[in-house]
Amino acid sequence: MECISENHGKHLLMCHLIFVCKYRKKLLVKLVYDIKTEIESIANHYGWQIIEQEIDQDHIHVLIRYSPKWSVLEIVRLLKQLTTYRIWQKHEVYLSQHFWKERTFWSDGYFSCSIGNISKEIIQKYIQTQGS
Repeated sequence: MECISENHGKHLLMCHLIFVCKYRKKLLVKLVYDIKTEIESIANHYGWQIIEQEIDQDHIHVLIRYSPKWSVLEIVRLLKQLTTYRIWQKHEVYLSQHFWKERTFWSDGYFSCSIGNISKEIIQKYIQTQGS
């Protein structure tokens, strides 16, 4: 994988992220296509690259490449907020059956792990085996 040059600097920043559905509800099987599509769309808009993503019943793994102008916290915040908003727009009736008090989707926390170039393939293979 090649380093990207940006303003005379080079970088190769990748992060493995995991988001979990609120209350560990197993909602992702029905929403797999829309969630993946929205994450790709958001990433493209902000100039990030989704290297790999896989969804299990109640959580998602994402391997993302980004520039140093972004913090992991900003990336997570945007991904979680925007996917929640867009998924509710598309699946309000379905989600209202599971979340009747608030328009939520993801749990409050997240997992993140920076990775080096050498272990990227190992992380990719791990993420690929996480689907249901």
